[in-house]
Amino acid sequence: MSAEKRVLLGMLTPSSNTVLEPVTTAILQELDHVSAHFSRFRVTEISLSAAALGQFDDRPLLTAAELLADANVDVIAWNGTSAGWLGFERDVQLCDRIQSVTGIPATTSVLALNELFQRQQISRFGLVTPYTDDVQSKIVHNYRQAGFDCIAERHLDLSVNFAFSEVTADSITQQVKAVAQAQPQAITTFCTNLRAAPLVADLEAHIGIPIYDTISVVVWKSLLLAGADPTPVKGWGQLFTTEAP
Repeated sequence: MSAEKRVLLGMLTPSSNTVLEPVTTAILQELDHVSAHFSRFRVTEISLSAAALGQFDDRPLLTAAELLADANVDVIAWNGTSAGWLGFERDVQLCDRIQSVTGIPATTSVLALNELFQRQQISRFGLVTPYTDDVQSKIVHNYRQAGFDCIAERHLDLSVNFAFSEVTADSITQQVKAVAQAQPQAITTFCTNLRAAPLVADLEAHIGIPIYDTISVVVWKSLLLAGADPTPVKGWGQLFTTEAP
C-alpha cells in the first residue's frame, strides 16, 4: 500500500510575526501527511502611515511566494490581514499575481474569512483586534461596504507588530467575551500575530458563538485548495467541521 501523498502548505509571513508559525504547525499536528512551510517579508508596524502601508506592496510578497514555489507547495497563502484596512481587492489582485507568477493556487486570511461569512450567511459580526483606532475604523468600514455589519468591536490600540504576539490570553478572552454580549452571529479574532486560535474551542463552548480566527481560517482554506479534508483537525473550534461545498 503506497504512502499518503504529502500536502505542502506555503505561508507568506510578516517578518516580525512569532505566532502564526507555531500555531499553524500545532493545528496541523494530527495530519501526518500535511506540513506548513513559511516565507517571510518585512512587516514591523501596523498603521495608516505611508511607510507602514508601503510594507504591503506586492513585490516583496511575490518574491517570498517565488521562494515557496521552489518547495513545490500545493497552495500559497498570505497569512495576514492587511486587506482588512487596505481593501479586499488588494488580496484578490495579490492572489491573481501569485498564481500567474508561480502557477500555484493562492488565498489569504481575509479572503478565507470573507468566504466563510458568505457561506455561513453571517451579516452581523463581532471584531477583536490589537490595532489602533484608525486601522480598526478602516476594517469596520470595508466590511460594512461589503455587506457585513460589525455590531461590536474591541481593539487594543497597538501598532508595533511584535507587540501583538505578547497580548495575553486573559486580554484576548476579555475582548471576545465583551464583544459576545452583543450576540453577533460570529466573532473574528482578526490578526495573525495574536495568540487567539488556541483559545477558540473553549471560548466557543462558553459563549455559544462561532469564532473565526484569521490564522485558523487560512489553514482551513489552504487545506481545501490543496485537496485535503480539514475535518480531522480537532480541538481548534467548529470551523474545522466546515467541509468543502
